Amino acid sequence: MKNPRKLWLAFALVVGLSFAVLGYYGIEIYQKAPPIPEKVVSGDEVLFSGEDIKDGQNVWQSIGGQEVGSIWGHGAYAAPDWTADWIHREAKYMLDHQATKRFNNVFDKLNDEQKAALQTTLQKEIRKNTFDEAQGTITLSAERALAYKQLEQYYSGLFSDDPAFNNLREAYAIPKNTIKDPVRLKKISAFFFWASWACVTNRPGENVSYTHNWPSERLVGNVATGDLMLWTGFSVIMLLLGIGILVFYNAKNKEEEVADDIPTEDPLLQIKSTPSMRATLKYFWIVTALILVQVILGVVTAHFGVEGSAFYGIPLDEVLPYSLSRTWHVQLAIFWIATSWLATGLYIAPAVSGYEPKYQTLGVNFLFIALLIIVAGSMGGQWMAIMQRLGYIENFWFGHQGYEYVDLGRFWQIFLLIGLFLWLGLMVRALLPALRQKTSSRNLLIMFIISSVAIALFYGAGLMWGRRTNLAIAEYWRWWVVHLWVEGFFEVFATVVAAFLFTRMKLLNERTATLNVLFSTIIFLSGGIIGTFHHLYFSGTPTAVLALGATFSALEVVPLVIIGIEAYHNYSISKLKPWVNAYKWPIYCLVAVAFWNFLGAGIFGFIINPPIALYYMQGLNTTPVHAHTALFGVYGILGIGLMLFVLKGLYRQNVWKDGLIGFSFWSINIGLLLMVLISVLPIGLLQTVASVNEGMWYARSAEFMQQPIMNTLRWLRVIGDTIFAFGTIGLALFVIGLKTGWSYHKGDFDVKKTEKLH
Repeated sequence: MKNPRKLWLAFALVVGLSFAVLGYYGIEIYQKAPPIPEKVVSGDEVLFSGEDIKDGQNVWQSIGGQEVGSIWGHGAYAAPDWTADWIHREAKYMLDHQATKRFNNVFDKLNDEQKAALQTTLQKEIRKNTFDEAQGTITLSAERALAYKQLEQYYSGLFSDDPAFNNLREAYAIPKNTIKDPVRLKKISAFFFWASWACVTNRPGENVSYTHNWPSERLVGNVATGDLMLWTGFSVIMLLLGIGILVFYNAKNKEEEVADDIPTEDPLLQIKSTPSMRATLKYFWIVTALILVQVILGVVTAHFGVEGSAFYGIPLDEVLPYSLSRTWHVQLAIFWIATSWLATGLYIAPAVSGYEPKYQTLGVNFLFIALLIIVAGSMGGQWMAIMQRLGYIENFWFGHQGYEYVDLGRFWQIFLLIGLFLWLGLMVRALLPALRQKTSSRNLLIMFIISSVAIALFYGAGLMWGRRTNLAIAEYWRWWVVHLWVEGFFEVFATVVAAFLFTRMKLLNERTATLNVLFSTIIFLSGGIIGTFHHLYFSGTPTAVLALGATFSALEVVPLVIIGIEAYHNYSISKLKPWVNAYKWPIYCLVAVAFWNFLGAGIFGFIINPPIALYYMQGLNTTPVHAHTALFGVYGILGIGLMLFVLKGLYRQNVWKDGLIGFSFWSINIGLLLMVLISVLPIGLLQTVASVNEGMWYARSAEFMQQPIMNTLRWLRVIGDTIFAFGTIGLALFVIGLKTGWSYHKGDFDVKKTEKLH
């Protein structure tokens, strides 16, 4: 770890080889994705066409897609997983039809021998791959065709205004007339059939379905395979091996990061704030506002789980249905976290180089306006889409793409990508003078620029699918954005930024901190890049993806095992000198990030990571346990911490009051912990038991989810949510108070003389 050249070589090898593997098996996914036929037939009757399937996918996307139930386990949790729901209803219909025909009774009332005989017959029919590549057709038996027509009527009634489905719509948080056009109602059933067909149909030459037998459903023979067991065991072995090697290496090569000569005064006070640095202040005002709106939408979304069409009696679903509130809740989280991090980068670049390029302030202000337009425009387009006011093409470009975390229309995606490259340009032009100097921080600067380039570049993966792309292929690229962009290179960027801040404050040894950043990045990306595949176990991908995902995603957890060292280290820094106390709350945020990294990303992440665990848990409330504690607990609190660092720089002469910001910090963290431990996690664990015993369809069904104990657990979320919400309000009041004066001690200054900044 003492030689930066060897570390850079290791970094290049890890990134190069990992992306080579990711790309090679990406080609495999393209080639082996579940085929979309030209038509589905039964005898001489054409039930529907391939165009109907593709249009049905667009209909599903227009109503919110993965924000209304889920497909292949990816999506929201109030409504069912439509693939699991379809498979179970189709199987029950066909079994009842055969039971009546052969035994003059319904299936549930037959004896075990009769049930076993019918199930064997059903599985032989339903698992047989009848796709004819030459003809481009899938052929169904007359009985299965009848089941399709029956289910088409069922889902048409559910998504329209059939009064027979009122209670079910309430349980699923689906408004009446979610789909208003009868033609669209038929087409969404075609898409649901195809997605479900892929779950139960064996791949050519194999005895496993396109989705590796997911979801679990004994009626159709969807049971866990030996591969799931094998690669689960291997992932645990890799985890233990990785932990052992890292702990040994860390103990053998640990160098003291803390600087030998800690200054007696804050070195950052010597940095002159430039106009572009001061121009970032409005970004953080917007960040604060978006946090509040996002939390309000989270409260509304959670409440839909107990009152599916209203908010305490107010018929809110008429203007803000669950699918829309959840879309905005998730999307705004990405927006405000990214905005905080990007604004921090814009602030740090001139501070590091001491150089303010010409028109830098204009660029910062222009980017700010562009981001506001993207946020408002994409949200407006999504409302229009879910209200069914856009056609297929208009919806794709300006409305709702239906893919979680990348829901915004393609036009807004392109607009945001351009904005990210503008941000990259502003960063690089400010950093170039510092980069030309061969100082000890040059390696850290290079990594800073690499991570910045990756942030701009990898969002472009969201443009790799089209309006009618096969779902398996779209999922492959979606996880490039969600895993590599959000969870990957933003993590690297944050690590570099934190190192920059501490080295500029002369609290860390610059050389050692730089080497540690390089080493941490190598360790993280060695598992993180190929580990993307663990999201794709059951998304129509070949078995090799399962093996690679299980192996390398286990390695992602390895660095998190020694995260306690980082937490203690960050806490110790806050005690080094009296002036460091001015940065107490930003540093505490880094301590909290370390805690949530271990618990949220590590423990809660690994619970659902091994293949056999995810086979039963994918699409259950165990997933939002990981999502909330990792996305907000790690990236959100880090975004808040970075915001506080910058605000301290912009309001550097004032001594902050601890009361409001302290209340906010502890309320946010305690509220998040309570929300997960007393509500979301117990619901997820009860669902897991139901999934193992009965199947995925039951764990997500209204029958199971509307039990009194589940409603009680959902209501218990109010405790954590309320504490959390008060914490975010406290944060907003604190930020406002920096402008009005109630957040700092008037007449009390960190230093006697300093420049006036505001």
